[in-house]
Amino acid sequence: MAESSEQVCQEEWLPDCTSVPTMNCQSEVLEVSVEGQQIEEAVLALLHTILFHRSTGKFHYKKEGTYSIGTVGMQDIDCDFIEFTYVRASSEELDQILKKAVGDFKDALQNSGSDGLGQISLEFYQKVSYCPLEDECIPWEVWTIKVNVVNLANEQQKCQEKLGKKLGEKIINIVEMMNMHEYLPKMPPQSEVDNVFDTSLKDVQPYLYKISYQITDALGTSVPPRCED
Repeated sequence: MAESSEQVCQEEWLPDCTSVPTMNCQSEVLEVSVEGQQIEEAVLALLHTILFHRSTGKFHYKKEGTYSIGTVGMQDIDCDFIEFTYVRASSEELDQILKKAVGDFKDALQNSGSDGLGQISLEFYQKVSYCPLEDECIPWEVWTIKVNVVNLANEQQKCQEKLGKKLGEKIINIVEMMNMHEYLPKMPPQSEVDNVFDTSLKDVQPYLYKISYQITDALGTSVPPRCED
């Protein structure tokens, strides 16, 4: 298990609510074709990769205006139904949150009576205060994974190998696209850290995010999106 080194930083104060920054929301779409038993592993591999690159260690505030950033552990995950290994943050709390969301998506997809079409989205957002009491959640990056469930009962081994290769390519694309994105929220002062980061986890600190999914039924009609908080 590898860990990043601790950093000591100086707070950068955000403008007050009379000067709210504008954000251009970046949107990316990934598409995968999987067998039913591969849904969870494929989607988790992609979501974990995105969140690994959109998380920091926990902030530890010291004297006024300074803080240190803790370490983020890394863990290799071997898939059971795909010939693939990916890296995720070694946070059991975050893993359980993602497994719950992806499990609900898989169940909805398999119970929809459709041909197996659906999408799950990971949206990063920032809370912005418009004086004095109103908060608005403004998205700045959205990743949508479109999932097509197929049946390749006679070619399972070949499918596992092919999907593993495809996932590897998509993870490389994720990292490349993240490096091209121009916007990340500014590091907030201590009083506003909850407007930018999810501080509820004990071992990692992702940017604020929400997960939603949408299923296309057998008639080609989109079932209303469901959100996982």
